[in-house]
Amino acid sequence: MSSTLFRTKKVEQSILDTEEPEHALKKSLSALDLTVFGVGVIIGTGIFVLTGKVAKENAGPAVSLAFVVAGVVCALAALCYAEFASTVPVAGSAYTFAYASLGELPAWIIGWDLVLEFALGTAVVAVGWSGYVRSLLDNAGWHLPDYLSGREGSSGFGFDILAAALVLVLTAILVIGVKLSARVTTVVVAIKVTVVMIVIIAGAFFIVGDNYTPFIPKVRAQEAGSSLNAPLVQLIFGYTPTNFGVMGIFTAASVVFFAFIGFDVVATAAEETKNPQRDMPRGIMGSLFICTALYVAVSIVVTGMQRYDRLSIDAPLADAFKATGHPWYAGVISFGAAVGLTTVCMILLLGQTRVFFAMSRDGLLPRFFSRVHPRFRTPHRPTILLGVIIAIVAGFTSLSELAELVNIGTLFAFVVVAIGVVILRHTRPDLHRSFRTPLVPLVPIVSVLASVWLMLNLPAETWLRFAVWMVIGFGVYFLYGRSHSRLGRHEETTEAAVHPPRPNTQ
Repeated sequence: MSSTLFRTKKVEQSILDTEEPEHALKKSLSALDLTVFGVGVIIGTGIFVLTGKVAKENAGPAVSLAFVVAGVVCALAALCYAEFASTVPVAGSAYTFAYASLGELPAWIIGWDLVLEFALGTAVVAVGWSGYVRSLLDNAGWHLPDYLSGREGSSGFGFDILAAALVLVLTAILVIGVKLSARVTTVVVAIKVTVVMIVIIAGAFFIVGDNYTPFIPKVRAQEAGSSLNAPLVQLIFGYTPTNFGVMGIFTAASVVFFAFIGFDVVATAAEETKNPQRDMPRGIMGSLFICTALYVAVSIVVTGMQRYDRLSIDAPLADAFKATGHPWYAGVISFGAAVGLTTVCMILLLGQTRVFFAMSRDGLLPRFFSRVHPRFRTPHRPTILLGVIIAIVAGFTSLSELAELVNIGTLFAFVVVAIGVVILRHTRPDLHRSFRTPLVPLVPIVSVLASVWLMLNLPAETWLRFAVWMVIGFGVYFLYGRSHSRLGRHEETTEAAVHPPRPNTQ
């Protein structure tokens, strides 16, 4: 039984499966498209919200260093993703990588994890987008009724119509084609980056040097906790993370990591890339570098405009401009945030459908979902199914308390990919690798340790919810996936051909 649970799918077979006409996706993406996708999904609520929160509560002006630390953790994982995505250019990202290196059960676990991460992330972002749009509408004098804003009206019914509508519109765009998605994303990302650059350039004129003193405030211990809301590292080791000081920077890094979630989605589009061996590493590393630079610049500007202990947690950038007597910038920033979240939502939805499609093509989920549209060459069935489900969830649920599940899911994927690089280097040294992760196994080991450390800083409640989702996943695999596995059936057919049953002579 253990041999079937950890059977691996050869890289050559994974690539061969992508050439089957009924399962073949259209190759239309370039390195620029991938970089735009990466920037589009990474720059979201993090740059508009988290800067103020971590500066005020964890790191002070040194929040810029926290972004650097989080960026380094992501860069370590990105190097591993780049090797895998260029070597195994197949839809599914970490799921496909795990299938080629760790085996079927670990691949299922990571695939199930990614489905949760991307679905929940899409819903959360859609709700956040709805909030920004309602704010803009309110400023214009247009007010949605409570029962259509996600808040319960007099009838006790509440449905966030804007969040649901966004998901459905993006679902239609993704069904029509990934190239159209790339074009829409390019336009939206251009607007978003322009707004961010306005914040950086305009804000630089209002920097007051005294606001950077002290750059690293004195250490202040966090309040001890013993409930499920406490970080897991505190409950296990009795270690209480600190605010401010040098260690406060690392505590802040575990928070601002949310701002980097999404770069791994680029790897899910490997199968739809014209030259994945060359373009995947460029897209992954390029988007991460651009976003890290923008995050650091914004954090330096905003903590220079307003003293860190006076920053707003909800809207730090907008309030910082209000404090300088330029409130009209708040409208520009809100517009940029709303536009930016559109691409985040789209690309998370894109990533989820590709993982679902890859699992279906392998037989671990119903093969009905692995048929591509005859005209658009997109996985329209899982796109429509998941789009409708996420639209309903986004409409009825705030999900704010579940957002950290997205974080733990991403970090878990980082760990699996890093381990997979080391294993595949050992088991398949003959594979052509157009991009090689440097200093193996040192870089993957450091990536695993850094990711695990950030995971341990998440609340125990998040771990509990993640465990429940994994238990459900085990049930689905053993009740359906294991017996319908395409790889398993292929092995049974091969075994029957080599060792046919003996005829009954009695």
